[in-house]
Amino acid sequence: MKFKTHFPAHFSFFSHFLPIVLLILITVFTAEAQWQKQTVGTKASLRGLSVVSDKVIWASGTGGTFLKTVDGGKNWTVGKVPGAEKLDFRDVEACDDETAYLLSIGDGETSRIYKTTDGGANWKLQFQNTNPKVFLDAFAFWDANHGIAMGDPIDGKYFLLETKNGGANWNPIDTSQMPNAKQGEAAFAASGTCLITNGKNGAFLVSGGNDARVFRSENRGATWTVANSPIVKGTAGSGIFSIAMRDKSNGVIVGGNYEKPNDITNNLAFTKDGGKTWTLGKGLNGYRSGVTFYNGNQLIAVGASGSDISYDGGKTWTNIDKENYNAVQSKTLNSAWAVGANGLVSHYKITVIE
Repeated sequence: MKFKTHFPAHFSFFSHFLPIVLLILITVFTAEAQWQKQTVGTKASLRGLSVVSDKVIWASGTGGTFLKTVDGGKNWTVGKVPGAEKLDFRDVEACDDETAYLLSIGDGETSRIYKTTDGGANWKLQFQNTNPKVFLDAFAFWDANHGIAMGDPIDGKYFLLETKNGGANWNPIDTSQMPNAKQGEAAFAASGTCLITNGKNGAFLVSGGNDARVFRSENRGATWTVANSPIVKGTAGSGIFSIAMRDKSNGVIVGGNYEKPNDITNNLAFTKDGGKTWTLGKGLNGYRSGVTFYNGNQLIAVGASGSDISYDGGKTWTNIDKENYNAVQSKTLNSAWAVGANGLVSHYKITVIE
């Protein structure tokens, strides 16, 4: 962001006040940026979100619903996967405007994974669970062919799947050497970001319930270590709901208690060492189910009681609104997207002054 100013030489005293003036101008300008609600033509509750570029965005939700735009939100295509009209697609992962994966949650056969390679015109069922104990929560991809999916713990171990061939096969990952989940510890299928990939081989999994921990892998899920976090825990509705990594070392987790959406207790933490340790932060205005890095070191966090933005890496936060959001994601410098209840899709964009 650049501001062009011209002052006579004898106004040299102004140089003392110039930083203050610029700060005021920047603050006023950025404060005017707000979420721009999209007209998408669905009332589905949306929790899946995949931002491919400024132009291509996919989302998913209840009633077997998926939607996408290929022109930055000017027009949206809304559809339902045939035979999946009763499913809740809590996660979507897209490669481009033609190829995308959908993950539905639920006990038994309702936990599924679908794929399209023609922009949503047709969907292929790639995985349908047959184990009544399995409940899928989220999935993530390192590239178009290599991905990982997770489900709640079974007999003390998180359920993990992997694909190495674009989903043609989804195979269980051996978790015998993975740290045990504690009694009453699980993951939240709230925004598709309780599981993320990072870099070429990294992965993170965050938990809630009776504990709030961060599991991390450096070899695509083959082995895992676990770190404690200061996020609130101890009830079925509390814990970590979302994780985002700015790079290999710096990351953020958000959460709280979804049964108390306005509670600000211990709902934010940061890492500077790749997830080995987590330090409590503050400033969020309630429970948050999604978080993303935006425009470098800036952050946006969203939840049932609204959204917050930080311009300084999470040191301070400003509330944007009180809408009911579920997920947020940014893949470009000055643009973020969020989805939520009743077909809510919003775009946050700052126009840079040249």
